[in-house]
Amino acid sequence: MSARQRKLVGMFVIIAFVAAYAVAAVAIGERLPDNIAIQALFYGVVGLAWGVPILPLISWMNRGR
Repeated sequence: MSARQRKLVGMFVIIAFVAAYAVAAVAIGERLPDNIAIQALFYGVVGLAWGVPILPLISWMNRGR
């Protein structure tokens, strides 16, 4: 697969993943207690954690030429 094709496929996978991740985060966030500290901590962690599963995909996209 060429680098251009890998980047195209990776772009669509990233968009689909982030959309599903956001829906899941909101669904879980709605079930949290009505405490601003807990919600801030949850959304802070979730807002940063989405990048961890994306890193292998990004390295795959940039492999080769």
